[in-house]
Amino acid sequence: METTFVALVAYGALGLTSWLALVVLVVTQGRAAFSPAQLQAVPTGWDSAAAIFGCASAIAVLWIAVGMARREFSEYLALRWPTRDEVMSALMITTLLCLGEIVFGTLIAPTGPSSSHLSFSGIGELLIWLVALCIAAPIMEEFTFRGFMFRGWSESFLGPAATIVLTAAIWGAIHSQYDWWVRCWIIVSGLVLGHFRHRTNSTWLTVIVHAGMNFFVFLTMRQA
Repeated sequence: METTFVALVAYGALGLTSWLALVVLVVTQGRAAFSPAQLQAVPTGWDSAAAIFGCASAIAVLWIAVGMARREFSEYLALRWPTRDEVMSALMITTLLCLGEIVFGTLIAPTGPSSSHLSFSGIGELLIWLVALCIAAPIMEEFTFRGFMFRGWSESFLGPAATIVLTAAIWGAIHSQYDWWVRCWIIVSGLVLGHFRHRTNSTWLTVIVHAGMNFFVFLTMRQA
């Protein structure tokens, strides 16, 4: 119960801090009058910068919770740096997973898997977006799901196997901005990441793999 509560608080902090950061960016750029619809139409770089602040606040919640339990943060979240062989093996498996997603996506939808359109006003905005996508988001999500939640739930009556399935399902469900096919792929990816976490006892490994998957997504996106 404590694990679930802290995870909810962390995601609440993520959403609130991201929103507040976005409001501050809008106001400081001279857009004092805005509506929720206008907030959704802000430049990609602003939204990404706000998300980075949100990710930091979510990690801070986890750090505080672990500290209050008088546990070592790096130990509790299994922040052990993986070996080279572990990284190479995981990346090869993930590459096969990504290729499989492309093949099955093409078979299911003849036009191919859906891809997003991105528009950047400059290299700075692109770099901020990449930091949010390939660094901030993977660290925050893996620390929360394969780190904090996995540790707490796997040591309960659920055990490691059920925890891997449950965290993968929840991880896919929260990505409600995507269609059913993408969410199914996210769930499968979550199962693979959970396996890596359980087998190697390294959350940093899942961060690396997650970042690699997100970079692959970036490479397959169409630039507007």
